[in-house]
This record gives sequence, structure tokens and C-alpha cells, in this order.
Amino acid sequence: MREKAYLVLQNGRVFAGERFGAAGDVTAEIVFATGMTGYLETLTDPSYHGEIVVQTFPLIGNYGVIREDFESPRPRLSAYVVRELCDAPSNFRSGGTLDDYLRESGVAGLAGVDTRTLTRVIREHGAMNAAVCSRLPEDLPAFAADLAKRRLSGDVYAVTCGKPFILNPDGTRHIVLWDFGCKGGIARALTERGCRVTVVPADTAAMKILALHPDGVLLSNGPGDPASYRGIIENVNAVAETGLPMFGICLGHQLLALARGARTAKLKYGHRGENQPVRETATGRLLITSQNHGYAVESDSVPAGNRLSYVNVNDGTCEGIDYGGVNAFSVQFHPEACAGPQDTAFLFDRFLKNCEEAVRHAAR
Repeated sequence: MREKAYLVLQNGRVFAGERFGAAGDVTAEIVFATGMTGYLETLTDPSYHGEIVVQTFPLIGNYGVIREDFESPRPRLSAYVVRELCDAPSNFRSGGTLDDYLRESGVAGLAGVDTRTLTRVIREHGAMNAAVCSRLPEDLPAFAADLAKRRLSGDVYAVTCGKPFILNPDGTRHIVLWDFGCKGGIARALTERGCRVTVVPADTAAMKILALHPDGVLLSNGPGDPASYRGIIENVNAVAETGLPMFGICLGHQLLALARGARTAKLKYGHRGENQPVRETATGRLLITSQNHGYAVESDSVPAGNRLSYVNVNDGTCEGIDYGGVNAFSVQFHPEACAGPQDTAFLFDRFLKNCEEAVRHAAR
């Protein structure tokens, strides 16, 4: 019999459940993810740093823990909430249960929660702060009011690499991967295409990146409010101004847009899942994409001379920009799309083509 615990939202709603994973109370922003598969990728995606993640699919843990599917070495989220936890996974690749893995990783879990109702509450109220508690607070209204006052957010500097390192050192095209909390799938997309990849920390100065003489720079995904990273934004713009080919993904997209004069804003409850429909503005072509973000670029803030390349079919938000005056483009969704569709993997090829053309032009 598992220990009873509670999920308390800043609006005063309470959801009861049973603990799994690690012990301890947790306070963080609560969000929901709609993927029917890929819970391991969700758990290990650094973009979830500082968040309590609610999984909308009702059965979680049924194929166990498969380390080869991880997006980073360990979970970065604050807590994990599910409807039904599977204690007896069935998969020939499984290396254990989700309960054991989260306990070893120090991540609190809450099972037996009415995630259908919880997700509806988040959709109606918007993303909010929440707490996983072993017992209900004596003064629930005061506790909820205190939750609402807290400014909780993920932090790029908590999930970036500690120092530069190289992947696929014998590769041909040299790409700098600017790590703001990079998923492993992005690095694999580059190495599988024969690139030599130098991964650098989030706080790397523009001049240090240029000193590496890369053929192009890829800005990774990551957590937090993009507008709060002013130093990073200045460095991104300094690199872009050189004309070096650049490609931004998710947070990288937002940082590049901010660097080029656009604004970002927080979405009501974000886009987190593998089934987000996106329309290519030039052709009208529809793509199904994998996404994980709580902020978006404000379309009407994109300066003249830049072009919105993709928009979200559901809510019309900006999903991609082609930048004028510099050799750069960015997308809000994840083209490497591990545990999701492969509709947009061609964007890596577009980026590498830009790099090849830039090298040829420089050699003339």
C-alpha cells in the first residue's frame, strides 16, 4: 500500500493520490503533456526543468525504463503525476520499473490522480504553481495564496553542460551546438548526418564560439522564460550579425527571435505533446510536430524583413521564422521529434545545406 499524498494547486483545488518514486514535498509550476508514448523522453527532457508534469495518457510505465531512449542522463523535472502507474512493465528492452527509476533519481511521483479533470482545470485556469504534499495544509486558502505569489521557472544554467565537449570528432561539417538544455535527439540528428559537433555551455561568449571557426551554429531547446536570458540574447545576436548560418529550435527559436527584435509571451497552458499541427505559410502544407514549450514568439512583434515560416493550426501562434539580413532560421517545434513524427526532420538538412553554401561562398 502506497503512502497517500496530495496535489495542491494555487487556485485552491486539491487532488488526492498515492506516492511513488522519491519521497519529499515539491513546489513547482504544473503543466500537462499529451503524448500517448514517449514518457521516458518526457522525463529526461531538460526543458521540463522546474516543472511538475501531468501525463494525460492514463497508463504510464507499461514498457518500463529503457535507458537507450533517454534524452539526457537523468530526469530534470520536479515531479511526475499520472493516472495509473504500471508496476509490471512488459518489454524486452526494459531495465526496471518507473517507480524504482524515479526513486533512484530523486524525483517525486503521484499516481491515482484524476488527470482528466486536472488537465481540464489547467486548461481553463492556465499554467499555475502547485505543490505535492504528504498532508494537507491546515490553512489551505493561505497556502494556495502563497503558491500563487511565487515566481517559479526552469533555469537554463541548471541544465546546460559544464564545459565544451566534442561529439563525432571525425565528422566533416563542424557545427557548434549551443546547449541551453539540449535533448540528445538533436545532437544525434547532427552526428547521424556526418557532422563534427562541438557542444558549448549556455553562457559561452560570442567571440569564443566564433573562435571555434564552425560552419554553423545550432541553438538548442531548454527551460525557462526566454526574455530573462539577456546576456545569452546579446551573444546570439552578435553571432548572427557575422552571417554565420544559424538554426534555432524551441527555446533556441525564441532566443534568436528576441535577438532580432521580436517579443515573447507566456502561453495560457503551452504546447506539450507529439500531435501539434503546423502549417507552412509558403505552401499551405500541414505538418504534425512534437512540441514542449510554455512561451511563444508574438507574431505581430516580428520586425519587417523577417518572415513567419510556420504557424500553429490550433491557435495561430508563431512556429517558425526566416530571418532577413542574416543567415538564420528557427522553429518552435522539435524536428528531431524523438518518440514523435518525423515530418520535419528535413530542417536539419536545410540547415546543413546553408552551411555548405556559406563555406563555398567563403572559398570564392
